[in-house]
Amino acid sequence: MRVRRVRDAGVGALFVAVLAAGVAGAQPAVGSLGATGSTSSVPVNPGPPAVTHAEAAEYAENNPGAVPPQTNDFSCVLTPENPRPVVLAHGTDSNSYSDFAALTPLLAASGRCVFAVNYGLASGAESFGTGQIRVSAAQFGEFVERVRAETGATEVDVVGYSQGATVTRYYINKLGGAHVVDRWVGVASPSYGGTFYGLATAIAALPGATDFLEGEFSVALAEQLQGSALLTELNVPTDTVPGVQYTTIGTRFDEVIQPADSVALRGEGAVNLVVQDLCPQNLTGHFNMVYDAFALQMIRHALDPDRVGLGECTRVALGTGIPEIVRQANF
Repeated sequence: MRVRRVRDAGVGALFVAVLAAGVAGAQPAVGSLGATGSTSSVPVNPGPPAVTHAEAAEYAENNPGAVPPQTNDFSCVLTPENPRPVVLAHGTDSNSYSDFAALTPLLAASGRCVFAVNYGLASGAESFGTGQIRVSAAQFGEFVERVRAETGATEVDVVGYSQGATVTRYYINKLGGAHVVDRWVGVASPSYGGTFYGLATAIAALPGATDFLEGEFSVALAEQLQGSALLTELNVPTDTVPGVQYTTIGTRFDEVIQPADSVALRGEGAVNLVVQDLCPQNLTGHFNMVYDAFALQMIRHALDPDRVGLGECTRVALGTGIPEIVRQANF
């Protein structure tokens, strides 16, 4: 998701600016997989590891088509210890490098083959993760099939961050992906949408609100509001399907998803982890989740709980990373 410059001073402008907040520079499509209304891209230019989300966003903006470190190497060899590739899905108004430049080196160091696709570049948009989520889910599914074909994998594991969690869960639950996905991990997942402390509910009730959000920001943003038709379709009658191990990783200090328990899934067998339940002094928020050391270790643990433990619990201040993201996006 991307932090947008706020030109109007109204509460509505503030709401949509923060709800649409993210950190990625715009990137053009490269090697489109093709889909009605939006396109997707398989990034191929290796970038360096990044320590912060703002650093990764800056690099992505200056290097269109960048791929996270040690990602999309289709010659990567699966092993008996790691028989499943990990396929990543980024957030709204973002891209794979911006959101995963810290996670992928950790996964690769554990012996995992890692892959990522930039999905949902809506017609006329500058950034990925802006198109219809149903279409983005189909694009993700096409990429999974390519990964399986080129690596010989029967199944994959999936990590989705923010909107990426919804895109991948739609693929699993509604497009038949359950038969090829073993583990799904949703990080800061808008499973039941966001209200932005009630402002989303108020704005959504205004005449023309959906058209405004889709026109000024993106269809994908509107589809992630609490009570949207997309989320209702995805979560009814159940938000999980048999055969997949679901884990959500959330924070009580999420700047985008409120109430915080909207991240959690309610279906049978779902595991819902909260950063502060395991490390109370870590107050990391939505935008810092994929660059926070403890949260990154939680992702690795969720993918391989028998072999990977939790990391060291250290203090993380409330709002960590937000000033840097705002500066990167606006100056």
